[in-house]
Amino acid sequence: MATEKTKKRRKIILLTLLVAAILGGTYGFYLWNMPHIDVQAQKADVTIDVTSIVNEYLQDEKKANDKYLSAEGDSKIFVVKGVVKSKDTDMNNQITVLLQGSNDKAGVKCVFMAETNKDAEILQIGQTTSIKGIIRSGAKIRAI
Repeated sequence: MATEKTKKRRKIILLTLLVAAILGGTYGFYLWNMPHIDVQAQKADVTIDVTSIVNEYLQDEKKANDKYLSAEGDSKIFVVKGVVKSKDTDMNNQITVLLQGSNDKAGVKCVFMAETNKDAEILQIGQTTSIKGIIRSGAKIRAI
């Protein structure tokens, strides 16, 4: 039979787990319901050509992140200008557009939200365009 001390220990452990689950659930609920940035309605913080931002991230990703992201990871709002090199649709039915400079080997991949796909549908390969958005990740080098 369990002693009084063992019963008390189990009770404390179960209570601690219950409190942790409630706190975790509350924090998750808070994150889920946080207001999202309406990028289209906001004024752009930075207007930059694709070659410049790619070079900044390839030279020093940490320095570029410090420049363009807050401590919480929130991005400034960008308008990036470049040439449409490719256009695709991902598995979430979101259109992705790769912007590059005319002679660049790297570029910026722009992912359109489902509600803005119509804006991406009219883009043509080879067209110079400007796309407004935020940064979700820095330089990712992939071998092709």
